[in-house]
Amino acid sequence: MVFIPSLLQMIVKLRKLDKLILAVGMAAVTSLSFNMPYPAALICAFIYLLVTFWIAGKGMDRFLKRGFSNTAELMIDLGLIYIAVGGMWFLAYIGRFDTGFSEMTTWLTAIHFHYSAFMLCISVGLIGRVQMTKLYKICALIIATGPMTVAIGITFSHTIEIISVSLSVMAIYAMTFYAFRLKFPLAQAIIVRIPFVTLCATILGSFLYAYGNFSGNTVVTIPTMLIVHGFLNCLLFGSFTVIGWALHVPATTHKPFSFPVSNIRGKLKMTGVPHKGLVDELDHYVDTRKLPIKIIDFYEQTGRFQLFASVKWATWFKPFAFIYQFISRKMGQLNLPFSSAQMEMTGEVLLVDEQLDGRTKPRVWKRMIGKEAVFVAIYSKHQSNGETYMNIALPLPFCSMHGILKLSVQNKRLNLTSNGDGDSGTYLAIGRYILKLPLHENFTINEKNGDLIATHDMTLFGLHFLHIDYVIKEKINSNQL
Repeated sequence: MVFIPSLLQMIVKLRKLDKLILAVGMAAVTSLSFNMPYPAALICAFIYLLVTFWIAGKGMDRFLKRGFSNTAELMIDLGLIYIAVGGMWFLAYIGRFDTGFSEMTTWLTAIHFHYSAFMLCISVGLIGRVQMTKLYKICALIIATGPMTVAIGITFSHTIEIISVSLSVMAIYAMTFYAFRLKFPLAQAIIVRIPFVTLCATILGSFLYAYGNFSGNTVVTIPTMLIVHGFLNCLLFGSFTVIGWALHVPATTHKPFSFPVSNIRGKLKMTGVPHKGLVDELDHYVDTRKLPIKIIDFYEQTGRFQLFASVKWATWFKPFAFIYQFISRKMGQLNLPFSSAQMEMTGEVLLVDEQLDGRTKPRVWKRMIGKEAVFVAIYSKHQSNGETYMNIALPLPFCSMHGILKLSVQNKRLNLTSNGDGDSGTYLAIGRYILKLPLHENFTINEKNGDLIATHDMTLFGLHFLHIDYVIKEKINSNQL
């Protein structure tokens, strides 16, 4: 009735209709305190469930506008989404549904997703708005996944439970240390830190309870935890979390994406006349005086060259790559071979209508292996804060993937990366949403023995999953092409 509406209004701008929906949900919960008959109680719990799904929708809307670009905002999004899980468990408790657990455990799980998921994730997100470091991001990851890993441990394995609770203990202690190092106005500094100090005490109870389940020797009982956690988490953690952030809500550090994206979705059917290169002038991106002339020629006169590629999937990713190839063949996009044998990639560069695409001077490079399309990439560029980025769109069903690459020169090598500052990154454009993906690519090209040698590496959530070696040769009599 208090904590959820208060925190939600600090994060999301609510219209009158939104406030009405929230009030209906809180009224439904309040009415359950009056010993209602079962059918009426079930209806009220269902109404509250719908409201939690509406709150989760607000979280999804925030996430789709940004994606994985900002850890602090992602924590807030997760908190908003987690509340729907709490709503489902609460309905199961009120409805006395068979969840495979006792009635008490079902009730406590609902509470778990309101406090340790919704409230804690939002509070950690607001901490991140003040300052983000590597320590913060590691702790945020553990806290973000904690509600689910603890729930999985309780369901399937006491070993998983003790490990996940142990990690949560370390993360909360580290986050408490982190909160004490941040600068706040005096009153807020005291109030904001009280909830984290409280958690340092209550999480020990959770750890001892998990240890008791793991070892078979009861250390802390549920009745004891109800008294301690119920009092401390509500009075000190919940109340002071709301009061502390109500004194001042830190502004988000995220800036909305403003670069242009392609309007083309699905298969590209309309193309124009052939064009000589992927870029008109490479010196728009980097100082070409530091590059071999052949690298410049490849980008400005792409049709003069032929490509030979060898694809190597990471061992851990091969099962996914094998399954995905059945989908990619039908799409004719991102259709890399499963084999690591060297194969020739053919294709040509064609102009694309600016009005159709929506970006500056787009041109498509459709790469083929035999008769199968491998990549259909539409190249363009944009400028931001004095930096020129290569803006590459890959049309997909109902959406498009964008690689925004930053170019640099080092030791006569040209480096292109999505893992840089500014606009660089990999994005998915869906309707009005542009979300950043946890996907990065690094491309390096240099000249060796008269040919061009290139490597293309990709990572997902920081895990390397793809490596491509390219040998790029100039065609015979290419000057006549």
